[in-house]
Amino acid sequence: MITYRLLHPEILAGLAAAGHGAQVLIADALYPHSTGVPAPAARVHLNLRPGLVAARDVLEVVADTVHIEAAVYMADADGGESEPVREYRGLLGSHRHGGDQEVAWSGLERTDFYAACRRPDVCMLVATGETRPYANLLLRIGVP
Repeated sequence: MITYRLLHPEILAGLAAAGHGAQVLIADALYPHSTGVPAPAARVHLNLRPGLVAARDVLEVVADTVHIEAAVYMADADGGESEPVREYRGLLGSHRHGGDQEVAWSGLERTDFYAACRRPDVCMLVATGETRPYANLLLRIGVP
């Protein structure tokens, strides 16, 4: 029996198959899950009901499992960071990849974010029940 924090078989398999530079999308409940990533990307559905499973919970466990090199968020309607993104930034602030380097952050407006998520290096989408708007986060896997 696995005794690690991450137990979900599909997420474990997706992260194990992702190499340096691969990208993982943690998507909110409003994201177009069926068309918003390349066809070969794994899709893991954790969107049981509104609010469950929360995107922050997924991020916390993923960040504990792999090194995150960069995070790209969907900018809100004003071009800034939403409440969920500020939470993610706080959570990832304590995580480092490659020793002392901080996670690199950037934001994209909605249509540019969708385009970035459809790139061929996006290997997995984790659909959450997160209902707060602009709660999508695209993570680039790094190396220790």
